[in-house]
Amino acid sequence: MEDKCPEPIRCKAAVCRAAGEPLTVEEVVVDPPKAYELRIKIVCTSLCHSDVTFWRMKDFPGVFPRIFGHEAFGVVESVGEQVDGFAAGDSVVPTFLSQCSECADCRSSRSNVCSKYRFAVRPGMPRDDTTRFRDADGSPLHHFLGVSSFSEYTVVDVTQVVKVDPALPPPTACLLSCGATTGVGAAWKLAKVEPGSSVAIFGLGAVGLAVAEGARICGASKIIGVDLNPEKDELGKKFGVTHFINPKELGEKTVSQVIVEMTDGGADYCFECVGLAALMSDAFQSSRAVCTRWGKTIILGVEMHDAPLSIPSREILHGKCVMGSLFGGVKPKQDIPILAEKYLNKELELDKFITHEVALKDINTAFDLLLQGKSLRCTIWMDK
Repeated sequence: MEDKCPEPIRCKAAVCRAAGEPLTVEEVVVDPPKAYELRIKIVCTSLCHSDVTFWRMKDFPGVFPRIFGHEAFGVVESVGEQVDGFAAGDSVVPTFLSQCSECADCRSSRSNVCSKYRFAVRPGMPRDDTTRFRDADGSPLHHFLGVSSFSEYTVVDVTQVVKVDPALPPPTACLLSCGATTGVGAAWKLAKVEPGSSVAIFGLGAVGLAVAEGARICGASKIIGVDLNPEKDELGKKFGVTHFINPKELGEKTVSQVIVEMTDGGADYCFECVGLAALMSDAFQSSRAVCTRWGKTIILGVEMHDAPLSIPSREILHGKCVMGSLFGGVKPKQDIPILAEKYLNKELELDKFITHEVALKDINTAFDLLLQGKSLRCTIWMDK
């Protein structure tokens, strides 16, 4: 399987030629890995809302033609020079966040954002910003988040690859590559939800439900889900949500008023998982103001209109705090294997996130299902 001098590989990939247009499955050429890179045979991938966000984006960093996808599971096909700790045949998941394990941030327990290879939505590889993809005519194809998993083969920097237990089912491993880890990590790793505590989650999409799952395994006694979709009431129960609030059904009361009443002073931990400044403010107003250990508001959503967040300074003085969350505060190389072990030990329930599956040739169906709100995660298989 391993080749001392890897050659370019011709394979199928789902290519997006213009913003918002359906993807086309084409033959592409994937170059060999350069130094500090691995070429991965993708077994399956899944569609995340971030893919859709940048698929719609007409202006930079929305660039085309591009191969999207960043949540995946695969097997190492070949490695470039200077790659340690990986070999052909290893089971791996790529991640959009780097971990070099050398910089001050990677070595610190206080950060999960690598300062040597900073997160950026660039069109090429992180070290040289060039591409490893070409179409059938030899024209370059842009990368996405350094992963581009909507291809049978892809090249990823070694700082963005995590080795996982081959006992993990491929669709489950996909979830650990982004969405599930982001939500579970925000509760477990970043907020450090305590047993018996109260949690409020604004937005019960895949990430919000993953927060609920994380809060559940941390032992939260009250997990409140807030969503405009009434169907999320029953769905949320499967992920540990104990109480449901639909803002449209509250009459004259605000969401924060209801949560403060339900929790006798405010939720210990509030998570915003949509990306609206107004909801971020609601989450903050819903949190407890007692001491510095309580009243945490964790922001997971990316504000979709780039609006500023305004919060009362007096409430900060009372002990509330706001925390940003990128990838749930998780350090990929050390924490994803821990989550994988929790899944294999039946502590962490992930299978319930997978609602659909399609073949690569039907990838646009995965987009339709997500846009219609019918799926949480749709597994896209490369060999079906």
